[in-house]
Amino acid sequence: MTEPVGGGATYAAAGVDVEAGERAVALMRASIARAQRPEVVGSVGGFAGLFDASALRGYRRPLLATSTDGVGTKVEVARRMGVHDTIGIDLVAMVVDDLVVCGAEPLFLTDYIAVGRVVPERVAAIVSGIAEGCARAGAALVGGETAEHPGLLEPDAYDVAGAGTGVVEADALLGPDRVRDGDVLVAMASSGLHANGYSLARHVLLERAGWALDRHVPELGRTLGEELLEPTRIYARDVLDLVAGGGVHAVSHITGGGIAANVARVLPPGLHGQIDRPTWTPPPVFALIGALGGVALAERERTFNEGLGMVAVMAPDSVGDGLRRLRGRGVDAWVCGHVRTAASGDPSDSAAKGGSGGSVGLVGQHA
Repeated sequence: MTEPVGGGATYAAAGVDVEAGERAVALMRASIARAQRPEVVGSVGGFAGLFDASALRGYRRPLLATSTDGVGTKVEVARRMGVHDTIGIDLVAMVVDDLVVCGAEPLFLTDYIAVGRVVPERVAAIVSGIAEGCARAGAALVGGETAEHPGLLEPDAYDVAGAGTGVVEADALLGPDRVRDGDVLVAMASSGLHANGYSLARHVLLERAGWALDRHVPELGRTLGEELLEPTRIYARDVLDLVAGGGVHAVSHITGGGIAANVARVLPPGLHGQIDRPTWTPPPVFALIGALGGVALAERERTFNEGLGMVAVMAPDSVGDGLRRLRGRGVDAWVCGHVRTAASGDPSDSAAKGGSGGSVGLVGQHA
């Protein structure tokens, strides 16, 4: 008979602290209570989150939209700074702003947090950010999972992911089919890097330049760490209000892949989007990365948002009202280009992300 080695083993001895997990749930309850909608059924602690689908009865033909995402290596900046209550805002932004581009109202979100070791206060801080993001987006946080992975993740390492669901009326669905020759491109300013391109940003700023996160950077007006942890703007309610005003044909969320690739995916084949660089000046962090790392503008535009968080494709006669709506909500917005029939020789900076769509070129020099 095989004898146990070193006495009886326990889950805790293997590195999983169930009691710490329970304390983390207790600490996050108050945060989750802020991120609710009337359609949510039940409370924290169930095996599944419940959402009353009878709320969709008012739709003629409701389409459910779903999206899942993470925040990439931005979590490493949060970990190194010991600031964990904003990374959840980034997570919600990356999920719900992928939903809203098709015109869908975000309904609910679930999260997944993988940790090397459960530190209840840290997990609760992460969830507080997720709850704050959901409140900003008008979505409910209906459930989640915190998984402890000793031996797979270092004790202080963690990662976050989320999945969201939204709804849109079928005949109100936004996308390439609505876009026409002569449409106008309306940009919405980003809050900074958002949660994309951090592998390159960290490589340049932290590794090559050797800058510390607590270094004050005059060009940024704050420390490097504060800049890098600036939460991603959540545009969900802003875009839904813009759509309610009419004339919106498509919306692009400028995430991984950069500007041209993401705008091209909401244009149909045969149409070309021209984005005029002189219409805006990118925030200083992008030029800083370019200068310190010798990163060419074209490479930055394929990696970062360069100051464009969202781009709406609008009918020309709706642009004026659309800009007033966005600015009234505190969103810095401007006309950044136009759409026309593609012609031979049009500059195309990148194929559409996913391989299907129109073409997009960025022209001119920034102001």
